[in-house]
Amino acid sequence: MTFLMWILAGVLAGLLAGWVMKRGGYGLSWDITLGLVGSIGGSWILRSLGFYPGAGIIATAIVAFVVAVIPIVAQRKFFATERATQKKDAFWRWGLGAALVALVAWLTLGPVQQPAATATPIDERTYAVKPASLNVKAGIVSGELTELRVTERVEKGSDRIVTAAKLTGTLRLKNTSANQTVRLLEGKLLYIDPKGQPIKLEAARTDPTFKFTAYGSSERLDPGQEAIQPLDVEFPAEALKPKGLKEIRLEFAYIPSPYREETVNFAVSIGPGK
Repeated sequence: MTFLMWILAGVLAGLLAGWVMKRGGYGLSWDITLGLVGSIGGSWILRSLGFYPGAGIIATAIVAFVVAVIPIVAQRKFFATERATQKKDAFWRWGLGAALVALVAWLTLGPVQQPAATATPIDERTYAVKPASLNVKAGIVSGELTELRVTERVEKGSDRIVTAAKLTGTLRLKNTSANQTVRLLEGKLLYIDPKGQPIKLEAARTDPTFKFTAYGSSERLDPGQEAIQPLDVEFPAEALKPKGLKEIRLEFAYIPSPYREETVNFAVSIGPGK
């Protein structure tokens, strides 16, 4: 807005020059150019010297107009011309003057831009799961659940839920068989309340199921091989209440198959060296 004020002051000085100092000018375009040079150049000089007015828009407008007039007065005094004032200059001065008045009126009385709404602060809550690591044993597959925690995002002040609670962690599984391979299919978590009943998720939330991704270079676990599966599943709000959760139950499916090693012999001979 301040820079626009300097521009408007320069244009206004150029328009008024033809009405106040009727003789000695080179026309409307030169008067406006000299006014802009004075206002913009004066703004730069005053900023450099540290005399930039800080008393508000009125002080800025007055100073801008004064420095805009200086080049016009200097031109009339030292480089005056006997060029007669043309009628079209008078027409344009009145037209631009009216447009300038309308613009200033709109800037002054027009709608005030509302400040942008500030974003509501969000609080990310983290709930510790105790114990944070759980051992897993199912047939020939064993492992552990580690780094367990529950997180949710809520709006500060109102406690409105922004992002529903989720359980995250890492599932590590190992094929403990000596003679079978394992193909892991999918897993599911169940949250059990103190009465031994599964806790249901709220409406529109997906079941806490997951599919095992490829591990290593294949989709099977050979004897002794391990798989690491990240967990990021839905967690019921009911289970966040004090003593609302008794245990977490992990169900997963896998397909075992015999692990075989075959030996193949190749009859070869080595020729003489050359």
